[in-house]
Amino acid sequence: MAGAGDRPNIVWIFSDDHSIQTIGAYGGRLEPLDPTPNIDRLAKDGMRFDRAYVGNSICAPARATLLTGKHSHLHGKMTNVGGFNHDQQQFQKILQKNGYQTVMVGKIHLNGSMQGFDYWDVLPGQGLYDDPVFISEKGESKESGYVSDVITDKAIDWLEHKRGDEPFMLMVHHKAPHRNWTPADRHMEKYADVHIPEPANLFDDYSGRTTAAHEQAMEVDRHMRMGGDLKVGEGRHDPVQFAARNADFESRDLSGKELVRWKYQEYLKDYLRCITGVDESVGRILDYLEAEGLDGNTIVMYSSDQGFYMGEHGWFDKRFMYEESYRTPLLVKWPGKTKAGSVNKDLVQNIDFAETFLDLAGAPIPEDMQGESLVPLIKGKTPDDWRKTLYYHYYEYPGAHSVRRHEGVSDKRYKLIRFYGIDVPGEEEWELFDLKTDPTEMNSVYGEEKYEKISKRLRKELARLKDYYDVPEHSEPEVRQPRV
Repeated sequence: MAGAGDRPNIVWIFSDDHSIQTIGAYGGRLEPLDPTPNIDRLAKDGMRFDRAYVGNSICAPARATLLTGKHSHLHGKMTNVGGFNHDQQQFQKILQKNGYQTVMVGKIHLNGSMQGFDYWDVLPGQGLYDDPVFISEKGESKESGYVSDVITDKAIDWLEHKRGDEPFMLMVHHKAPHRNWTPADRHMEKYADVHIPEPANLFDDYSGRTTAAHEQAMEVDRHMRMGGDLKVGEGRHDPVQFAARNADFESRDLSGKELVRWKYQEYLKDYLRCITGVDESVGRILDYLEAEGLDGNTIVMYSSDQGFYMGEHGWFDKRFMYEESYRTPLLVKWPGKTKAGSVNKDLVQNIDFAETFLDLAGAPIPEDMQGESLVPLIKGKTPDDWRKTLYYHYYEYPGAHSVRRHEGVSDKRYKLIRFYGIDVPGEEEWELFDLKTDPTEMNSVYGEEKYEKISKRLRKELARLKDYYDVPEHSEPEVRQPRV
């Protein structure tokens, strides 16, 4: 094992439902709003991963994958329902045995006591935006303030009292920008007079896709709650904080597309305001590391448990294998090792994170972990045998937002998706997308003669990946009844 002075500190900053569309460094229609100046510092000083994906686009399973380096069917957390086996192998337990201080602060969304952390202080379940409750080994405590600020305060407080010069793994996990997108009071006026650009497919009619796209329950139009989500009318979140919005809404007579557009504007503004709180947190942590002289030997990584829909396809939420929710941000700053402003376009996945942390620490990587260390990529060198395809599997149906179960395979150009099981005609439907000609995935080309060879190739690759990852042919995860 390398000496402590040779081993870098690792700061892992993880947000909930943060889309790449709302990170300035990734460009796109929201870039002119400059939504993330501090997160963008990581891209400027380090590496931006353009093809980082998840294996199951839903919160708790993604977090279990983060800890175990395994797909959902192996770590057992296939849906948001039910418990998580904390006794199983997790990367932080190995780091702890190899001389690292290990810390988890914020949202983990896995029931039960954390293991393998010298210090943990986490939100129960989804957690609260205002005056949040935390759970630690000492029990419950209620903290005053806005959740992103409190999480950051706790992380910096730990840094100020850490053990000497022993290397550390600090995981800072934000609740934001999870639904219902409640900003800090100080950010309520941000974007007030700004018109947020709309996606071209805000009014998608799903004509080019199968049953799943038509019959979901995640449309801004039909499923976004006026009170709980948009904070207007009966059941609104805070009549004082959102008084101006209520007055504006009551002064209008909105319906049809104009109502959808109004909802979209308020949704995006609240979401972006929540991102501002996360971005400020990233800035505070970067500034602290620099002020204390820790930045030179500290790797800072930023990611999210999955992507999110910012009105694309008329949606909010995640779950689908379509790009907006399948893709996740990944930014890495490693002074002296990562070229500033570099961009990686290799296929990486959240099964790779645990192995990466262990490799960075010089700790052993168990053979039953299913990902690959990203360390060579972070250093700018892609191994000759790096993967060419990715496997995806979503299980939670029936469940929240009514997205059908599906699995799929993707490479850098094509994506094949198999929807199966309950409420799918014939028990399975297929979609194939050519992302070069159809980057917004509006029209499946499955069944078209010109794509027959590609379909056959990807079906064969899907079968290979299922065998490679030991995916059981039939699995029955816990489910719950649908709600919007």
